[in-house]
Amino acid sequence: MTKLKVVGGKGVNLGELTKIQGILVPDGFCISTEAFKRIIEETSSINELLDQLSLLKVEDRDKISELSGEIRSFIERITIPQDINEEIARLLSRLGEKNAYAIRSSATAEDLPTASFAGQQDTYLNIIGKKAIYQHISKCWASLFTERAVIYRLQNGFDHRKVHLSVVVQKMVFPQVAGILFTADPVTFNRKVLSIDAGFGLGEALVRGLVNADIYKVCNGKVIDKKISTKKLAIYALKDGGTKEQKIEPERQNRQALTDEQILQLERIGRKIEEHFGHPQDIEWCLVDDTFHIVQSRPITTLYPIPEANDEENHVYVSVGHQQMMTDPIKPLGLSLFQLTAARPMYKAGGRLFVDITQDLASPVRRTILVDVLGKSDPLIREALMTILDRGDFIKLLPDDKQERSSGNSNQRASSLDFQTLTEYDPAIISDLIERSQTSIEDLKQNIQTKSGLDLIDFILEDIQQLKKSLSNPQSFGVIMTAMNASSWLNEKNVADKLSQAVPNNITSSMGLELLDVADVIRPYPEVIDYFQQVKDDNFLDELVKFNGGKETQDAIYAYLNRYGMRCAGEIDITRPRWSEKPTTLFPIILSNIKNFEPGVGDRKFEQGRQEALKKEQELLERLQQLPDGEQKVEQTKRMINLIRNFAGYREYPKYAIVNRYFVYKKALLKEAEHLVQANIINEKEDIYYLTFEELREVVGTNKLNYQIINKQKDEYKLYEKLTPPRVITSDGEIIAGRYKRSNLPAKAIVSLPVSSGIIEGRARVILNIEDADLEDGDILVTSFTDPSWTPLFVSIKGLVTEAGGLMTHGAVIAREYGLPAVVGVERATKLIDDGQRIRVNGTDGYLEILS
Repeated sequence: MTKLKVVGGKGVNLGELTKIQGILVPDGFCISTEAFKRIIEETSSINELLDQLSLLKVEDRDKISELSGEIRSFIERITIPQDINEEIARLLSRLGEKNAYAIRSSATAEDLPTASFAGQQDTYLNIIGKKAIYQHISKCWASLFTERAVIYRLQNGFDHRKVHLSVVVQKMVFPQVAGILFTADPVTFNRKVLSIDAGFGLGEALVRGLVNADIYKVCNGKVIDKKISTKKLAIYALKDGGTKEQKIEPERQNRQALTDEQILQLERIGRKIEEHFGHPQDIEWCLVDDTFHIVQSRPITTLYPIPEANDEENHVYVSVGHQQMMTDPIKPLGLSLFQLTAARPMYKAGGRLFVDITQDLASPVRRTILVDVLGKSDPLIREALMTILDRGDFIKLLPDDKQERSSGNSNQRASSLDFQTLTEYDPAIISDLIERSQTSIEDLKQNIQTKSGLDLIDFILEDIQQLKKSLSNPQSFGVIMTAMNASSWLNEKNVADKLSQAVPNNITSSMGLELLDVADVIRPYPEVIDYFQQVKDDNFLDELVKFNGGKETQDAIYAYLNRYGMRCAGEIDITRPRWSEKPTTLFPIILSNIKNFEPGVGDRKFEQGRQEALKKEQELLERLQQLPDGEQKVEQTKRMINLIRNFAGYREYPKYAIVNRYFVYKKALLKEAEHLVQANIINEKEDIYYLTFEELREVVGTNKLNYQIINKQKDEYKLYEKLTPPRVITSDGEIIAGRYKRSNLPAKAIVSLPVSSGIIEGRARVILNIEDADLEDGDILVTSFTDPSWTPLFVSIKGLVTEAGGLMTHGAVIAREYGLPAVVGVERATKLIDDGQRIRVNGTDGYLEILS
């Protein structure tokens, strides 16, 4: 890290490259950051401008442009101090004053594993003569304050004053061919595929986007793909300095820039450099007289991390977050607790969890079941898996399942795929399951109060084992599978959606309707409503009693939080603030309900849904009655409808039970964290979120903590927030993207998965956080994903669009119950649709249209 502070990212990496045997790097030297710091510190006018710059935000483009321009002008006019000037002259004399040089900026915040800053500072090529070299060194220093560099630092949270600049002065090479080499495919992210961009002349033409490059893909010593572009232009060095664009003769324009032998030679160089740095690299290279020279190497920062496997075999991983409607990163404590709770092993990557399904795909029987179940949940996952299977060479298929089935592999049997439908259909099963769960949670609340220290940690670990047993209860899974199969059996568009409206025992849809009842309590009291619009402090409940209606409001909110206060957005992460901890989260929803609805609407909505379901049932049975074997069909269909109506609501309960327990654990762990704060072992309670459960156990047991663990995991979490998790990723790092296969759709329709039938038009409200929800009756909610905590918004909307989701995810289930047309799995929906645009959602055929 010391070297980075002295010569910046580019300088450090060039120094490292010179250590690799067989890698040619042009000679040169670095002017350290100390020179830059001296210039800045000794110029008061620059410091005043930096003070002003530090107060700006990304949106202040005009002011950024003005201030950054002034700072650059000051720096370019400054005379380089005499001692630095003399040292530069001495080094140039040794290398040859008459040589041509490349002058490159090297910032302390560039070419890091977490942020590349590529192209943010300037490079000057073919600079000849001392005077020109000094001039361009000043230009490099000034380039730290180009408008693009300032904005990039603001976006990535870097302090302008803490980023310093070194300058690399390097002998020029004059290549016949130059380009960029990625040691991991920048499109698919496959770490085994190396990608080369190549063009004639200097690489500047490619970097500046002036010319289409040849693109070669290489894997394990074989060229697997070539795209030979028409290269009409090249940049060449001028004899007296500088560069010029030059047209390429027509007969050379479509010629392959590198021979196959040179491509494979470059692959070997790339792998050697990657091995040295221990991370995939983005490398700039030049070919001079059939010899490769490396002029730069930086880490590729856009790759999604690969779940860790302890072997060299091929693996296929599926995202847990896309199943759980939580694609945000999860803090270490949350990740480890969810891993402990899960029925099968889960692997971390990029702050998210993945399941290894390789063994399932290798088995002919299990593969069919798995692809079918995941396909119902998310067709894009299904298509991605089919792409892998169609290749035929990535997964070693087992000859048959006889041996596997008879061996009774316990891990395989633990999968939910093995649970079948119920053989008994008594609706009382559900009330029994719920009652047993509630009793268990009450016992937990009672028993955990007496625990502390290691006793508490071990008690939670033991309770998680009980939770896992209850989650793998065949009866519980049987209820869910029975309802799903009954819906599939009906096999008629729209029918199952209508029949599952307003079903009993749906804890999540009840949560939305009951918040309407809270709004009814508050509606008659203007003082309370006004207070709600202004309050920001989460201790507001104590103040309510001062207002007329305050006691009634307080009682209603406490009753609601008593039942649902353990919920929140991203609730599978135990570290997320719960509604009980941050009740102001609910204010925008309550205020919307007061504004948009009349009193008593909760009961009316439920009854309306029930009546629509009854009407659909009647229509269906009357139609079936007319058929030749009508009586028999009516009996069968009645039975299936009863299964849907009685069992479909339970689908939401198991997650409610998990989140309930998690909140009990969380409160106890935070109480333990208070003891650690008082003992000066941690700085603040929430620091335990950046420890895994096992690391926390170690801290509680030893009363010791190396704070580097927490600081490192905090930094990693910030990095993970910028990543977009894939649905499917392989052990090669390749992200396999599925595609919807649909035809006969309107022009410009955006294809998606239909999960709740109906067609609706309305105003799109693009909302990423519940706290920002300001909805009008009739709006269509557009968001990244919804989990149960979003349900209270569903009473105010007329349609739903999400980026993630499937047929049985929470948003889809509740949309069907509320009768809202909904489509999910709309890639980049929150980017494609602008807030306030008019859109049409077709939840029957699975697409949406932007109307204005």
